[in-house]
Amino acid sequence: MKVKIEKLSEKEIIERGIKSWPIWTKEVSEFDWYYDTQEQCLFLEGKVIVNTDEGNYLIEKGDYVTFSQGLECVWNILEPVKKHYKFS
Repeated sequence: MKVKIEKLSEKEIIERGIKSWPIWTKEVSEFDWYYDTQEQCLFLEGKVIVNTDEGNYLIEKGDYVTFSQGLECVWNILEPVKKHYKFS
């Protein structure tokens, strides 16, 4: 699976140190993206549909998402996004 969406408990968020990760924001827009490394992120605000060759993924506030290295996709941001993120 190239996109994995989970719900984390507050305890898991604290244990993983997610609140210390950088924050990325983006307005309503649509753009192509390629992941040359894996990304993990926690959506604090917003709503996005990520279109991939495997299907479309709806991502919303509270979702913890892992995007696999090598993923090619199109981001369709429906509501402005604010997220913690980490590349690895």
